[in-house]
Amino acid sequence: MTTPTTQAQSWLDTFGEALARGDATAAAALFEEDCYWRDLVSFTWNIKTAEGREAVRGMLEATLAATRPWHWRVEGEASEAGGVTEAWFTFETAVARGKGLLRLKGDRCWTLLTTMVELKGFEEPRGAARERGVEHGGQPGRKSWAELRAQEAAELGFTKQPYVLIVGGGQGGIALGARLRRLGVPAIIVEKNARPGDSWRNRYKSLCLHDPVWYDHLPYLPFPDHWPVFSPKDKIGDWLEMYTRVMELNYWGSTTCNKARYDEAAGEWVVEVERDGVPVTLRPKQLVFATGMSAVANLPKFAGAESFLGEQHHSSQHPGPEGCAGKKVVVIGSNNSAHDICAALWEHGVDVTMVQRSSTHVMKSATLMELALGGLYSEQAVANGIDHHKADLIFASVPYKIMPALQVPVYEEAKRRDADFYDRLEKAGFMLDFGEDGSGLFMKYLRRGSGYYIDVGASELVANGSVKLKSGVKVERINAHSITLDDGTELPADVIVYATGYASMNGWVAQIVDQETADKVGKCWGLGSGTAKDPGPWEGELRNMWKPTQQPDLWFHGGNLHQSRHYSQFLSLQLKARYEGLPTPVYGLAPSYHPS
Repeated sequence: MTTPTTQAQSWLDTFGEALARGDATAAAALFEEDCYWRDLVSFTWNIKTAEGREAVRGMLEATLAATRPWHWRVEGEASEAGGVTEAWFTFETAVARGKGLLRLKGDRCWTLLTTMVELKGFEEPRGAARERGVEHGGQPGRKSWAELRAQEAAELGFTKQPYVLIVGGGQGGIALGARLRRLGVPAIIVEKNARPGDSWRNRYKSLCLHDPVWYDHLPYLPFPDHWPVFSPKDKIGDWLEMYTRVMELNYWGSTTCNKARYDEAAGEWVVEVERDGVPVTLRPKQLVFATGMSAVANLPKFAGAESFLGEQHHSSQHPGPEGCAGKKVVVIGSNNSAHDICAALWEHGVDVTMVQRSSTHVMKSATLMELALGGLYSEQAVANGIDHHKADLIFASVPYKIMPALQVPVYEEAKRRDADFYDRLEKAGFMLDFGEDGSGLFMKYLRRGSGYYIDVGASELVANGSVKLKSGVKVERINAHSITLDDGTELPADVIVYATGYASMNGWVAQIVDQETADKVGKCWGLGSGTAKDPGPWEGELRNMWKPTQQPDLWFHGGNLHQSRHYSQFLSLQLKARYEGLPTPVYGLAPSYHPS
């Protein structure tokens, strides 16, 4: 009797046999013509999606000899729905163990996800392999845990060099640091703020995570089960500080990264930092920019800005509403930060106007949680056996090429369900969109990292006029006490907040390394979809994120808490392999596009 499980195992057996004899053509013939194989490091030492049967064959021809995959086994029971058989499986390569997710249409593969789980011989010391922590018996001169930690802190960066230097100590740098610590890779995290979590604490006080708790766990230590669904910024800050201590990370706060250059002859970076006012030169082999996808503040250049006599600042520098009492505030922008800031100002009785220059996608938080996230990241998902580890892999198994079509029905239902809400917003003059192809929030985030607001209350203030709105206009000039818009309107202003987003992460490379290296790497983030702020050509993966770049030994790590957690695993394994001297032949190194 054929079951989904036997069908999946039969496919894996045939696939494995073709791979074992090096027959890429026979292996590729097991795929649909319109198929997708997404590999996270295990075959390609890259993050790469092969789209179509010929691309699968090409990838296998280039990688099989070095990878030597085998031992393909279905894990658990496969399932079938709507003509698609779905099965989890495990496999091995010459150097690693892996896990994947297979989807079959009939007897051919539609989508395949392969991920590296661990390197053979370099497994994390967990469970039964955990360290003892103490050796019983008499040992003259033995050092305590505290003494060993103090010794490491005194040596690393001075008499001993880190293998990896992570620039940026927010959630991304901390998550990657924890992964590397577990893998035994010497690393230092440098952060300009004094304490871990300050990048959250220093933001406007009403800031709260718009993603639910199930989506936001850090590696190894999930939030406790009483943690609020939406975490306030200071609570997240405290958690990050605690996490850094518990995971024993080498975290240099109050440290500015001033300059870096790549010494090609030595195969290492020379990085000048200033720690508590003292210059230190570090020589790591690998340099990771973990400055966050929201990296270099994008400050527009408006005519007359230098003549403004009030206060003006970017939203990342906004201190909160307390100093704005009795003042007129204009917030330029209409995405997440703009809405949060406007709502907090209104709550403090401030006269605030939002200037919306282009349309924004808005999604009510409760609707987003139910329709878009609930199946993978919710209490119900956990009850159904889908923890965040499994959810991460399910999400990763959907190729970006087909994701928009799968997302459209979610946002069509949201429009139907919240029709009155959207109608009231539009009547207030707010310009709405659901993405150029109706695919909504996630695709906007992946394509451009902006253009949306997850509504946690501010939209109602816009709809009812509590927060004033000027939409469909551009800023013509800034005056001494006002802003002139291109429709002739003049808005009185004592404070201007530029909620105008962020530029690409390679902007930090331009500042710290040089413009030539930034251009060599090219734009970070985006898929090449050809939609607004995501120019083509199509790449199929996020540009430069968590994978090798055109600049040797230079990496980028960023994104939301979910991405920081999930992709830190694959970046840390790439770095560990290089630390141990394992061959890491990269397949499909992405060309550099869009230097600025």
